[in-house]
Amino acid sequence: MPSDVELDEQYYNHIIRNLKMRGVTLPDIAELVMFLEKDYVHGLDEKLSIHAIKKVLHKREAQNAIMTGIELDVLAEKGLLSSPMQRIMRTDESTYGVDENLAITLSSLYGSVSVTNYGYVDKLKHGILAKLNDKSTGKINVFLDDLVGAIAAAACGWLAHNETKIAEYFANGTLD
Repeated sequence: MPSDVELDEQYYNHIIRNLKMRGVTLPDIAELVMFLEKDYVHGLDEKLSIHAIKKVLHKREAQNAIMTGIELDVLAEKGLLSSPMQRIMRTDESTYGVDENLAITLSSLYGSVSVTNYGYVDKLKHGILAKLNDKSTGKINVFLDDLVGAIAAAACGWLAHNETKIAEYFANGTLD
């Protein structure tokens, strides 16, 4: 049986592959982080944003939420869910809030700053979120759009809770 460290790395790599297959890159998510934090972390760059995102993506609870949501989107896109779930996912039914609940759970791993950032970016549909919400593509991203917003929001929370590490990065350019 793989160790926890090995599993975390396997899950992380699985998530990165699946995000890429769904049209999402770490720089896409970093752009959301920089948009959300531009007034709070002066000098925030893509490198530091991606570092924070990777911290989120290596957290087991976050990994579980992301893998679950992406899997449901993929199954729905392939038409493999039973009715009425298939219809709910195909139409992205407005009263279906499980996707938002999963995203809120993910963002809450990093405190209230993350939850409020998630709500804000989810409402705006900034950057990659607009692309993921484009229903004309035929893609089903019911969970993915919310999870990407939550990953960015959680990364903002990581930044908020790691001011010392951020100061060290700005002072000497190194990250742990």
